[in-house]
Amino acid sequence: MTAKKSYEPKRLLITGGAGFIGANFVHYWLKTYPGNRVVVLDALTYAGNIENLSSAKSNPDFRFVHGNILDYELMARLLREEKIDTIVHFAAESHVDRSITGPDAFIETNVKGTHELLKAAKTVWLDENPGMPHLFQHVSTDEVYGTLKENDPPFREDTPYAPNSPYAASKASSDFFVRSYQETYGLNTNISNCSNNYGPYQFPEKLIPLVITNILESKALPIYGDGKQIRDWLYVDDHARGIDLIIRKGRTGEPYNIGGINEWANIDIVKLICELVDKRIKEDPALQKQYPDAPVCQGNVAIDLIRHIKDRPGHDRRYAIDPSKSNKEINYQPEEIFETGIAKTVDWYLTNENWWRSIMSGEYQNWIKQQYTEND
Repeated sequence: MTAKKSYEPKRLLITGGAGFIGANFVHYWLKTYPGNRVVVLDALTYAGNIENLSSAKSNPDFRFVHGNILDYELMARLLREEKIDTIVHFAAESHVDRSITGPDAFIETNVKGTHELLKAAKTVWLDENPGMPHLFQHVSTDEVYGTLKENDPPFREDTPYAPNSPYAASKASSDFFVRSYQETYGLNTNISNCSNNYGPYQFPEKLIPLVITNILESKALPIYGDGKQIRDWLYVDDHARGIDLIIRKGRTGEPYNIGGINEWANIDIVKLICELVDKRIKEDPALQKQYPDAPVCQGNVAIDLIRHIKDRPGHDRRYAIDPSKSNKEINYQPEEIFETGIAKTVDWYLTNENWWRSIMSGEYQNWIKQQYTEND
């Protein structure tokens, strides 16, 4: 068994740092560790939003680079010129529905992109600077483990991989490549597998923000099948803390599960959000003026917007994470319970209308094309 490390990162490269989880991690790190250098790399595809990092722009220790992890030369150059000692790798295609209709992009980014990043890390950290303290922290998902039956125990780190979607298969493959670079070349790595995240800045195609924003416009709330698919939900700030603990205290080369210990059926989440949004708007005249199309402003209730649709192919029935290893080895415990986390999330979307409307209207994608034409 490898010993626990006491690792102090100073200069971080965060891939996918303009996305949902990545951006929240950037804000967490800059706040928690002032003085650390934080370089964010993001390709700014549909789910990456530079505005997610607007509050970091004035920080002298922050740098944003528009680029792609498929670009080996750019990755190696950044590692050298910024003297990066730690990579936190969030960059990935991550929506299951999109992976079903277009799996090629998932193989390209999640598998090949991760490999290009690993090659750059090996070149700079092992070949050019042997003995340099370093860490490649790879952020993965519980979906690599497959699905659980109703009474099955939650996924553990030793649960065999059994991915059921092209997305899950691409993430499983990237996990194996990270492991191979540890075992073959001696690259210092850790892999974290997390449960479903929710919170601020999540792209509105995902369940929770989709439900919130659709309610505000009185649009249908589509529910796959009977809606009884169960997920373990993790507030995004708890995920950031978990990754921090793995980086600093985890055993090198070990996988760690980060879970919310918080299983909910999709249909129950949707009903809870309906109740919360109705309540918030009903109690606040300013919100009634801001969202006149919301059902409660029309004398209706949001729950009536629920529509059951045909289930998607290969839809996993249940995910659940057992974080016992993380609890024991790195003292990880989620701080947020679902009821408080979902209330914070609803309030964030209610007060950040410009953010989600700009994304849903396509204005953001057009703006990106005008703003960025080069890597850096």
